[in-house]
Amino acid sequence: MAKKILFTLLYIFLFFFIALVCCYFYYSFCLTPVTSNEETVQSVKIQVPSGRTILSVAEELEKYGIIRSKYVFYLEARLKNIGMKAGVYSLSTDMSIPEMFEMLQTGRQDHLIVSIPEGLTLSKIAMILDKNGVVDAASFMAVSRDSSLLNEYSIPFDSFEGYVFPDTYYFNPGMSAEAVLKMMVDTFFLRISSIKALEKKSSEELFDVVRLASIVEREYRVASEAPLIASVFKNRLKKGIGLYSCATIEYIITEIEGRPHPDVITNKDLKINNPYNTYMWAGLPPGPISNPGMIALQAAAEPATTSYYYFRLVDSNTGEHYFSENFDEHIDVGRVYTKKAAGS
Repeated sequence: MAKKILFTLLYIFLFFFIALVCCYFYYSFCLTPVTSNEETVQSVKIQVPSGRTILSVAEELEKYGIIRSKYVFYLEARLKNIGMKAGVYSLSTDMSIPEMFEMLQTGRQDHLIVSIPEGLTLSKIAMILDKNGVVDAASFMAVSRDSSLLNEYSIPFDSFEGYVFPDTYYFNPGMSAEAVLKMMVDTFFLRISSIKALEKKSSEELFDVVRLASIVEREYRVASEAPLIASVFKNRLKKGIGLYSCATIEYIITEIEGRPHPDVITNKDLKINNPYNTYMWAGLPPGPISNPGMIALQAAAEPATTSYYYFRLVDSNTGEHYFSENFDEHIDVGRVYTKKAAGS
């Protein structure tokens, strides 16, 4: 009886030992490339946005036959504490799982994904590109002032300020500053081609629209109000009245004078002797003060038809403004808003 139990235990041990050995070899086998034959190599581009899980990547790779087992990929990643950098990667069947991990960890990707928000200046866009390893800021700023390149695009200004379209870009590693800038400017002209009001505009007329849009971009927060804000500025331009945009004062302080962004615009700031100061000078500023998106560009190209000459922020949470036709109404609304904000 004892001998029978001993043999049974031995068989169980051998079974589990063999199973363990098989699992080990299968696990090791799954870590190796699916193929080493150049003629049968397959590849797939996978996107790894911030927050994507290892398991979801493993499932996609198994689905396309790039790896043998999503479970082995996932378990090995957990055992090795693998972290992935956001990007777009090209992974192929002639790569081992450890090689894939190395690429995902070091960020050796096919593209550098960079999102540029609306309303930034060229200098701030340059810093974002630099931070994301696309191109150094100094090179980007230098090429943005290249006169031959400006002539190529018929830009009647000394820089591409206003013509760099805010969007999500997929840059190739190692791109030159000129190639990066051209991609973003080409996107600008491609996107505005859908705005019918701009179809027959000359480069000078388009420049006026871009200058206006760059201010509207910095003033509006509610999309539906952008055409109304543009109408206020258009009406003031027709009458030769200063635009009185605080956004232009902020531009002077931060971009021209190089000071930190002000918490409050003071009366002293409103008297800065600079052609970008729309409190001191009527008309549009010499150049754009930001790089506007489609909402602001559309609004500047086709402003609403109104009799408004003033607007005032009345809800700091929603960003809503009150629009008025005369100065007295504008002041009265200001008093009411100030009382409400004070809780009285």
